[in-house]
Amino acid sequence: MLVDAAERTRDAAEPPAESPDSVGQALGSFARVWLERLPLLGDTPGSGHLQLRSLSGVLGTESARAALAELVRFEALLLALALEPRSAVRAGTVRPAGLALTLLHGAAGLAENAPGVGDPFDLARAAEHLADIALGDDPEPPHLPYVAPARSTEAPWVPPGGLRDEITGRPVDLGDDGVVVVLGVGRLSAAGDAMRSARPDDEVTIVVVTSDPAEIGRLARLRIVDLVGCLRRVFTADRLPRARVVFDDTGTVPAALDHPSADDLDLTEIAIRVRDGLITTHATGRGAGHAAARHHSPDPGRSGAV
Repeated sequence: MLVDAAERTRDAAEPPAESPDSVGQALGSFARVWLERLPLLGDTPGSGHLQLRSLSGVLGTESARAALAELVRFEALLLALALEPRSAVRAGTVRPAGLALTLLHGAAGLAENAPGVGDPFDLARAAEHLADIALGDDPEPPHLPYVAPARSTEAPWVPPGGLRDEITGRPVDLGDDGVVVVLGVGRLSAAGDAMRSARPDDEVTIVVVTSDPAEIGRLARLRIVDLVGCLRRVFTADRLPRARVVFDDTGTVPAALDHPSADDLDLTEIAIRVRDGLITTHATGRGAGHAAARHHSPDPGRSGAV
């Protein structure tokens, strides 16, 4: 199984002694790690480990292609959060991260049919220089002011257990204070809005759900796990993305929030703010993560406070 191979590679990744000093150096280091498995001149596509990068036979449906587009945007966010942990979304780092991934995926697609085309050292240097490209301002997305506000509540929160953060590999307690954002694979790009609106000290958890765990869910897991494996080899533990990423293949988290798994989970957007074991903020629909993250609810037990 490709997912199993990706998970073994990620878990065996040796962290570096220190993280790169600049965004450019980090992009170059990430590219070199990412490109290691591409076949060299004289190799056949199957002689390396290109299988983990290949999407041949996977994107046969419109839903799979739409999911991939969202996954690439989400990968760019995770890479940017490692490049600039505290200011990536507001500083516009997501855009050069997305350019770097476009470069690398293009190289992988070409290598699948023409092994050896594209020198990996040249590609890594090109990725490094993407940090210096002036892409202009990255203002707040225009749709955010029109997102429906979250509602305040004081509902007890009994989160499901047995979940794991794919970034660190550690168990996740969704009862921790912070923001929990449940996103279908078809809406993963909305994670950027949640991260943009979160407070600096917020623990933000992105729970990934899908109506099709066998295909779309497996694609999402393969892509994210593979990306994290590369990040672990470039960045020290304290520089990995601060957001926690959880796969919920059975829909236990939306079910705990009274959103049945029978719904079309791929377009799901649900978000809550948790404090002292209570759900203090709840939002659903487009922009839910942004709404819950920016909502200032009163302290538990003080609903009447001004």
